[in-house]
Amino acid sequence: MIITRQSVLTGRIRNWDIDISPEQLDLWNAGGLIQNVMPDITAVEREFIKTGITPDEWSEQFPLGEPHEH
Repeated sequence: MIITRQSVLTGRIRNWDIDISPEQLDLWNAGGLIQNVMPDITAVEREFIKTGITPDEWSEQFPLGEPHEH
């Protein structure tokens, strides 16, 4: 499914094809925990869905690591 988000860091709008269903997105939008309704996607993909931040943007802003690697 193509997900379109605006980055909270840069304001850039990007699209990313992430392997989720419209039903999963609906469950998350209705308040479900993203890790519960989308358990098979990566932390980086979840970060993009939540904040619009891409891996490249994350690395540029926080050069010490990727999201949720701790």
